[in-house]
Amino acid sequence: MTDRERDVQAAIARQVKSLRQGRRWSLDELASRSGVSKGMLVQIEGARTNPSIGTLCRVAESFGVSIGRLLEAEPEPVVKIVGAEEPAVLWRGPGGGTGRLLRGVNDPAFVEVWEWRIEPGEGHDSGDHAPRTREIVQVREGALVVTVDGTDYEVHTGETIDFRADRPHSYRNSGAVEAVLTMVVVMPTGELDRRG
Repeated sequence: MTDRERDVQAAIARQVKSLRQGRRWSLDELASRSGVSKGMLVQIEGARTNPSIGTLCRVAESFGVSIGRLLEAEPEPVVKIVGAEEPAVLWRGPGGGTGRLLRGVNDPAFVEVWEWRIEPGEGHDSGDHAPRTREIVQVREGALVVTVDGTDYEVHTGETIDFRADRPHSYRNSGAVEAVLTMVVVMPTGELDRRG
């Protein structure tokens, strides 16, 4: 694990604990609302694990914030420039692919911008996000198969796919070259309680 990844892990630990305590939720309450086990939440708050993107999504959605909010302790500035090497890798594929959250904002809406590099043969399964969440994916290089609700959609270099991400979806590179894509995730505001 790199120093940057350890810093991100520590920031996530601080933010999750702060957001939970600010709402006066117990670990059991957060576990119930998010669908993430209490044991995993203890590991996250203790900075003893590198949670998956799916886990981060569920925790962030339960608080009504973007994943980006879990990574930053400071209030959102009027202007922010993110350095090329600043975004941490939040997903690593078995063939060397990566997923990096370039920027996430909470005001005036929840929006995340990601860069994904998916090597041939790699894929990423994503569960359902909060109701009314949308993903917009532009393939900059290579090709990608996006599966939404069991239906496959091939997206080639220069093409963009826009879909409702509040249902199970996944990405895979079945081609022979690396797929490079930019993803924008737009989420509804407000807390999500998965018990309901």
